[in-house]
Formats: sequence, C-alpha cells, structure tokens
Amino acid sequence: MPDQPDAVPTGTLLAASDATPYDALLLLSFGGPEGPDDVVPFLQNVTRGRGIPEERLKEVGQHYFLFDGISPINEQNRHLLDALREDFAEHGPADLPVYWGNRNWAPYLTDALREITRAGHRRVAVLATSAYASYSGCRQYRENLAESIEALRAEGLEPPRVDKLRHYFNHPGFVRPMVDGVLKSLAELPQELRRGAHLAFTTHSIPTAAADTSGPPEAHGEGGAYVAQHLDVARLIADAVREATGVDDRPWELVYQSRSGAPHIPWLEPDICDHLEALHGAGAPAVVMVPIGFVSDHMEVLYDLDTEATAKAAELGLPVARSATVGADPRFAAAVRELLLERAAAERGAAVRPCALGALGPSHDLCPVGCCPARSPKPAAAGADSPFA
Repeated sequence: MPDQPDAVPTGTLLAASDATPYDALLLLSFGGPEGPDDVVPFLQNVTRGRGIPEERLKEVGQHYFLFDGISPINEQNRHLLDALREDFAEHGPADLPVYWGNRNWAPYLTDALREITRAGHRRVAVLATSAYASYSGCRQYRENLAESIEALRAEGLEPPRVDKLRHYFNHPGFVRPMVDGVLKSLAELPQELRRGAHLAFTTHSIPTAAADTSGPPEAHGEGGAYVAQHLDVARLIADAVREATGVDDRPWELVYQSRSGAPHIPWLEPDICDHLEALHGAGAPAVVMVPIGFVSDHMEVLYDLDTEATAKAAELGLPVARSATVGADPRFAAAVRELLLERAAAERGAAVRPCALGALGPSHDLCPVGCCPARSPKPAAAGADSPFA
C-alpha cells in the first residue's frame, strides 16, 4: 500500500485554491414566495402529498401576507451568491461557477441541475442552507437531489455527480459572526440591563421523533445530533460572549420556534414565547434572542421572532433584542470556500484536518446509512446509500 499522505491543514487548502475534482458549486436552498400570488402555490409545493386544502394554506400563509407575500430568503440567497462569487474571484477558485436552486420555489433545483448539465459540468459540490443534521435539514435535500437527477435522466440527460458539503454548524466562519451579533445586541440594550441579560438561543422546532433519529445511527438517542449540535453552538457562543464581556454568570438556554403540524405530535420545547414568559416571571431584566438555527433572516426569523416573540415581550414589559444571523457575512463566504477546498482535497486522496470548533468535531463528508432516516423510504443522493455513483 502507498504511504498515507500527511494531513493537510485547511489553511494550506485556502492558499492552494484547487477545487478539483469539482467544476461547479450549487447553492441549494428552501425557496420562498416573492409576491402575494406566489404564497399559496409555494405552500402547495412545501406541503405536497399531505392533502391540505387551499383555504387552510391561505390561513397558514397569513404571516407572508404581512410582508406583502414576499419571503426574504430568495433575496438573501442572491446576496450570498454575490458574496461567494466575490470571495472566489479574490481568493480562488476564481473560475468555479456558482449556481443556485431551490426545493420549493424558483429557481427550482431541477432547472438549476439541467443548466449545470447542459453546461457540461460533471462533478458538483452542493452547499445546503441548513447547517445542522436532521431529516428536513439534510436528508430531505438529498432526496430532492435524487428526484431531480431522475427527472433529468427521464429527459435523456446525464446529470453530474453531486456531493453535499458537510454540516458547518461549528465552523468558525459560521459561529464567529453570530458571536459578534450577540455582542452588538447586548450593546444596544440600555446599559443597566446588559449585565443581567439572558441569552435565548433559538432554532426551528421539529418533531421529537425526528430529532431523536437525527445524525448517524450512533448519535441517535434523546434529541439526536440535532439537539447536540445546537447545544454545542450555543455553548461556543455563550463562552465567547462571556470572554468578551467579563460576565461569567450570564444565563442561557436553547429554545425553539416555528412549530407546525398536528398538536398531538410531540415537538421540541420550550417555545420561545413560553420561554419569554418564564424568564419574565423569574425576574430576568432583558433577553437577547439568538437565532442560531438559521443561516439568514428569512420568514421564520422575521415573523416568529421579530413579530410574534417581540410582541409577546412587549406585552410582558420585557426588554428584548434579536441578534443577526450569518447571512452573507464575508467570513461565512470564506467558510464555504474552505468547506469546498477541504472536500476537494479529500476527494483527491489527501488526508485533511477539517476546521471545526467545539466538542463535537467536524461532521462526516458522506451521510452514512441510517443517518436522519426518511419518514418513508426514498432514494437520496450524496450519501452512503445513494443509488448514484
């Protein structure tokens, strides 16, 4: 056997800027409506197969109508695309094209993959705008990739191989912008409230059954990788804020938002609004809400935090601030570049030391069998159980 190559630190990869074997990057996101007429068709896409009547979808879509039927997620993805292209142009790989496709609204994933295929690309790295392990945050994206590949094959096309980049919840380029966001929010509170302000780290609630089976099988258990990863990020941010402010005893907790679905099905708790009530009852002077579960300020952040939770806090007389998500921060764009170059080097056979903070270490490159299992068996691309080469 040949000698094992020395491990390559990610800083070296950044200097090398060699993305081989990848010849394109695909930004894969959820999508959102961009006008009032889009809201119900968008929600029909999201809930396809569940038999939800249109009148119910109109009720569910009311929070979109509060914002003229426009979800900010597409515009935020455009900003991220610009940031990625600027970063690649400055640091390399300068000639790597960046595409964008959504699961539930234009530009649709299948259309993006068709464009990629017709441009002649044969190996594509995929960045999903979801940083954590879960069915809806990872495997469902992989299932959508498989569906699009099959659709293009039915058209007589031969799509490229797709490789999903690893989870980046604990990458410094994802964590450090959020630390800065918390410090900025604390500084915006009245001075007499800053020291005692609590931190409420928020993420999307999911059914407890989905949380318990998130991540590789060895991580399955109460809360699974989904809860463990969020707790790790919350701890990282809380520790960094403690060091920056000198406040050693600042309380924090992981809480949840954006619950949907039947009320008899258990979901992760506590809800952010219930948590604000509890903190007010316990005499907390102020709260900073920290949306660590979201890459950008999309609808769940604008409505569930900036509208609903902020209104609850006002009702309670509890001062709150909401810190920023990562969005198109240049450090996040650089992190994407690092993830890409790291995976490319590994695919070329180099032994790479991936960059990660916290106690959990870097995530796997290839989702193993049994990772975030599907609700019903479906083919999924870019994993150990993928039917595609």
